[in-house]
Amino acid sequence: MSTGEGLGIHESDAPALCVLASGSSGNCAVLVVPKTEKFARRVILLDAGLSPARTGKLLHARGIRPDEVDEIVFTHLDSDHCHSGWPRAIRPGSWRATLRIHRMHMSRAERMGLLYTRCEPFDEGFCPAPNIDFGVEMLAHDDLGVATFRIRIDLEDSTSVTLGYATDLGRVTAGLIEHMGSVDVLAIESNYCPDMQLASSRPAFLKKRIMGGAGHLSNDESAYAAARMAPGEHLVLLHLSRECNSPETALHAHRHHGCAVTVSTQHEPTGWVCIRAGESRPTIRTRQVQGRLFQRPEATSTDP
Repeated sequence: MSTGEGLGIHESDAPALCVLASGSSGNCAVLVVPKTEKFARRVILLDAGLSPARTGKLLHARGIRPDEVDEIVFTHLDSDHCHSGWPRAIRPGSWRATLRIHRMHMSRAERMGLLYTRCEPFDEGFCPAPNIDFGVEMLAHDDLGVATFRIRIDLEDSTSVTLGYATDLGRVTAGLIEHMGSVDVLAIESNYCPDMQLASSRPAFLKKRIMGGAGHLSNDESAYAAARMAPGEHLVLLHLSRECNSPETALHAHRHHGCAVTVSTQHEPTGWVCIRAGESRPTIRTRQVQGRLFQRPEATSTDP
């Protein structure tokens, strides 16, 4: 199991991701795109499920001030992805970030008080900077769905690298696999072991919510998706259940991918995972049949 490339301040000239925390008690990752001759440095949070105070402390340990965070991009607005303290925290002189929220979540954002801050809705995608492009694919999760991101970062030498970020997924779809195919770094949830879930003391309604196609991915579902997305450089596992999973169990399901694997946790940040161009490997095309995902027999390169 890899823990990334260094635990403290990001000093590489490559874009990098650090998962500050991931789990039912709060999810937040930070993406740093370093300054180049052409482009300014950008600091982007992916979800903000930790309190502003804890987020600030974790960022400070990595050499980042609150006022350096340019964007907070939300996958969705459940409390473990959007802490209730953020509407009061966004103000001049402290957190000045623009909040990026999918248009399907805007009514909920208004009820939460987020629209009184700097808030920008998005649909199919958006560009928070000239060299950064967020492609968006919406998937089922509870009532309003969840946004997944394919993030392309253009580099100084006219090449680019890609990061896929997907969590709280109800199911794996052909559209998601096409969306994330052949990214350099893939961060994807690997939430639960079905045997542990069924044997747990959780109420039946909660088990049904999690396993019913609009909740979370199991380890095997996550491994199925990752194998077909074929990340070239690094795989990051997100949102492991503390009660119904373990790092060892999740890693065992993902043992055949052929790239470095980092497992995030609820209480300890990962190291920096540098986003570099990885080995190009073919993704596996899929087709949707009556709501279920089937693998085509042929494996061909795709460029979504």
